[in-house]
Amino acid sequence: MKPSDYSGYGFDRGHNCPSADRTATLDDNSATFLMSNMMPQAPNNNQQTWGNLEDYCRKLVGQGNEFYIVCGGYGRGGTGSAGYYTTIAGGKVTVPSNCWKVVVVLPVGNNDVSRVSSSTRIIAINTPNDNSLYSAWGGYRTTVDAIEAASGLDILSALPLSVQNAVEAKPDTGPTN
Repeated sequence: MKPSDYSGYGFDRGHNCPSADRTATLDDNSATFLMSNMMPQAPNNNQQTWGNLEDYCRKLVGQGNEFYIVCGGYGRGGTGSAGYYTTIAGGKVTVPSNCWKVVVVLPVGNNDVSRVSSSTRIIAINTPNDNSLYSAWGGYRTTVDAIEAASGLDILSALPLSVQNAVEAKPDTGPTN
């Protein structure tokens, strides 16, 4: 894969780990531009909805928090600025129908897994990969359970089962800006 494989399809090379989150060293930042860190995202999803969530997360970091973030896509087929595609790059890259992100918010500290409790804030969003999305990420909040059911993944599997069951079942209702 190469960056030009995305050309002409109307999808951004959506970074799973954003460049702006890895600025401590040139090597850290350069690693975010590897093709394995990208998925085809509708521009409005990537630049607005996801971008707004990423900005909000940076704000929370500035308030003394740290995160565990897991994200990805599932399904097949999305609508970018040049229309609907199921694959790009001559069939080498599947365009996901949905893009999801799970953010575990913790105050800075140690022994992170043991500090996650049923009251820990978990932000989970699931967006259609469609250029007609609205920019406010809060309207796409869901549960981790719903993302797991759609994706087939077990996302917070390192947590004790009792905590996992509690935090994965409830959608985030916290502030969005």
